Amino acid sequence: MPHIDNNIKLDFKDVLIRPKRSTLKSRADVDLTRQFLFRNSKKTYEGIPIMASNMDTVGTFEMASQLSKLQIFTTVHKHYTVEQWKEFAEGNKEILSNVAISTGMTENDFKKLRDVITAIPEIEYICVDVANGYSEHFVEFVRYVRKEFPDKTIIAGNVVTCEMVEELILSGADIVKCGIGPGSVCTTRLKTGVGYPQLSCILECADAAHGLGGHIVSDGGCTNPGDVAKAFGAGADFVMLGGMFAGHDESGAGDIIERNGRKFKLFYGMSSKTAMDKHSGGVAEYRASEGKTVEVPYRGSVLNTAQDILGGVRSCCTYVGASKLKELSRRTTFIRVSQQLNEIFTPNTVQH
Repeated sequence: MPHIDNNIKLDFKDVLIRPKRSTLKSRADVDLTRQFLFRNSKKTYEGIPIMASNMDTVGTFEMASQLSKLQIFTTVHKHYTVEQWKEFAEGNKEILSNVAISTGMTENDFKKLRDVITAIPEIEYICVDVANGYSEHFVEFVRYVRKEFPDKTIIAGNVVTCEMVEELILSGADIVKCGIGPGSVCTTRLKTGVGYPQLSCILECADAAHGLGGHIVSDGGCTNPGDVAKAFGAGADFVMLGGMFAGHDESGAGDIIERNGRKFKLFYGMSSKTAMDKHSGGVAEYRASEGKTVEVPYRGSVLNTAQDILGGVRSCCTYVGASKLKELSRRTTFIRVSQQLNEIFTPNTVQH
């Protein structure tokens, strides 16, 4: 018989953060940097723990160059060649500590990963990224990567449950990517029926990870700065953003599209037909596309958007009296709401 979990599970839209008395005089008094010591690599991190997603429309070298100016992290997509990585590293050694190289699980993926890291040993982070982090093969691959690169910090996912967070950390991951289906261009929930409300995912997975000395990154579902604040308030160590960083000069997906006097850029999921046509020669017969392609309004430099996000999180901290980002989760009380907030920051999209 199927099992039904009757416990209430919540998404970002289902809650607000209750304000508390604060001694802070200004948003400028809030420190958004975090310092982490990773369980398996034994390496340390310091920066603002927001990550640009490793989608090829977001996790670009250009994005990394710009976001590093604000101490924001970029997980670079896996489709750059070894030569492109070498060219990028040649003039950007100082920001390599703020980027991750992404990889899939095939032999060719691993060979390229090894070749890039051999050529550029300054790379400190590896992102092992698959849509379904529940396969035994994925866990074994994480163990293999840990064995081959014992001093690298490994980001691995995606999963949404405590037991898999724990298994991945015990298998060598330092940061577990948490989230299945919440992304704005992800259709996994519609195509498969699989998923988990993101706020509850963070609350539960962060608790599991922290119990083992590990960390999590909330991946997907943030459509405005308030969602980013809620993710940190729920206990996420890092928050990964895709759609919020799409549509900028630094985003991939080709040229600006002009229509009726307005400018757009493409944004698509990495399991979409657009991505699979581009990188895999099309959608395989045995699978379905689990992403969509949309046009998002062109928004200029990503630095303006990033500053807006940081300003929103700082403001949240002042409302609850958190002088440092690490205090936010301890000072957060969520209130359940009966209706969705108006998503005034969500860009209008034109779906293909």
